[in-house]
Amino acid sequence: MTDLLHQLIETRAVIAPEAKALLYKDHTLSYGTLAEQIALTRSGLIKLSLGKQERVGIYLEKRLETVFSIFGVTQAGGVFVPVNPLLKGEQVQHILNDCNVRILITSRNRLEMIAPDILHCPDLHTVVIVDDKPDSPLSIAHLNVISWIEFTSDSQNTLRHRVIDTDMASIIYTSGSTGKPKGVVLSHRNIVAGAKSVATYLNNTPEDRLLAALPLSFDAGFSQLSTAFYAGASVVLMNYLLPRDVINNASRYEITGLGAVPPMWIPLSRLSWPDDVVENLRYITNTGGAMPRSIVDGLRAALPRTQVFLMYGLTEAFRSTYLPPEEIDNRPDSIGKAIPNAEILVVREDGSPCAPNEPGELVHRGALVAQGYWNDPERTTQRFRLTPGKEDGFPGKELAVWSGDTVRVDEEGYLYFIGRRDEMIKTSGYRVSPTEVEEAIYRTGLVHEAIVFGAPHAELGQGVVAIAVPIDKNTFSTQGLLKALKSLLPNFMLPAHVDVRDNLPRNPNGKLDRAAASEDLIDFFSTDKPFTTTKP
Repeated sequence: MTDLLHQLIETRAVIAPEAKALLYKDHTLSYGTLAEQIALTRSGLIKLSLGKQERVGIYLEKRLETVFSIFGVTQAGGVFVPVNPLLKGEQVQHILNDCNVRILITSRNRLEMIAPDILHCPDLHTVVIVDDKPDSPLSIAHLNVISWIEFTSDSQNTLRHRVIDTDMASIIYTSGSTGKPKGVVLSHRNIVAGAKSVATYLNNTPEDRLLAALPLSFDAGFSQLSTAFYAGASVVLMNYLLPRDVINNASRYEITGLGAVPPMWIPLSRLSWPDDVVENLRYITNTGGAMPRSIVDGLRAALPRTQVFLMYGLTEAFRSTYLPPEEIDNRPDSIGKAIPNAEILVVREDGSPCAPNEPGELVHRGALVAQGYWNDPERTTQRFRLTPGKEDGFPGKELAVWSGDTVRVDEEGYLYFIGRRDEMIKTSGYRVSPTEVEEAIYRTGLVHEAIVFGAPHAELGQGVVAIAVPIDKNTFSTQGLLKALKSLLPNFMLPAHVDVRDNLPRNPNGKLDRAAASEDLIDFFSTDKPFTTTKP
């Protein structure tokens, strides 16, 4: 039975207890051993009086205890809240308070860093430190601080709360363009259905070994665990440092599956890959943003035996579409078709279906659609609505997630991403997709990374602004970039200003942060300033 998240491991521990499940540095755990450690974690949580569906925060880098905690929480009947280890005290405090976290699992150094902030978390009563010894405890005000050894000392406790597949399993916090992070509520059914769907089209088997390089607080990062465990494969935990480290780990652990986001793939595409990785790496996946065609071509050239899966998803529905590798040459700009067990609709503002190639909003229905936003009924009502075409009297009132993304679908049913509704640039009467301009900038071969956005302009409505990190700053010029873009884009899509930088900001999940990058340039075009093609 694999209706519940932790049953992915419990099932495999019965079928193949000696099979490798988890690798971290020099540690290798079988499914049987992993199941035992998860049971100890569950027992510790019950001993701390964790109530059914109460939240447990996990503020750790990728390590063995992180995995024990995630699955131990759901086995106990609680809800795990993965907190990105890059976040600082104030951000952690917001998440813990927003979803009323009762128990926090973290490390000694992280606890010392956020201690002043979590004193303002009234629901928090216990902190478990994974790397602390019982004889050197920390003392923080009213909090009960215990070591991992003490926490997992009771192996006789077999109690757990009873849950069903529609109960909450996790709350994943996503960073929006404005405001504080919002928590997306995922049920056991959501996560298990997602794991099954992804494992199906990636053809995962127990022989696969996946590299978990993305943060586990990111839905695509956590998917490396759930997908591997659904298939009975093994997964390697890696805390991302440098692009070369990814390749070195892929070689060391004989990785067969690797998922990343464009800011990781861009530098990886420019590195050499050793022969053993070329031989072993069965597939790679991209999500979290459009992959520039030049980067896809570079990866395919470096990894000629590796299948490339380009995917589109959103935390509110985990994964929505994928482009089969054999279709990349035929339709390189497509985000593909719906993944197994999902239906993707393209609709107008009134919910009616769009005609082929007519831009509309992407709407996702199916088992992967999340339960809504934690503690935010207004936003939940805005994004989670009745499936288009279903009347109010439809039994069950099935909800779909309205993505806010503008796409089009061709006559053969393949989808194409146009842009976020709140990121679309309206200039000279045209609607311009930042993604399309960014793609063209990458194609020039002059720029390492780029972000495009619209800034208010007195004459144009909005002017197109590009922020670029050159590959070679010594030879780069904005005039050279614009000259190259003129052969790729119509005049109305050309940047009116190019800002050159050494690097671009990223959000905690590793994605380029468009809002942070554009903050100091949003008012670049003053109302009394004449239009100029670029700034020297």
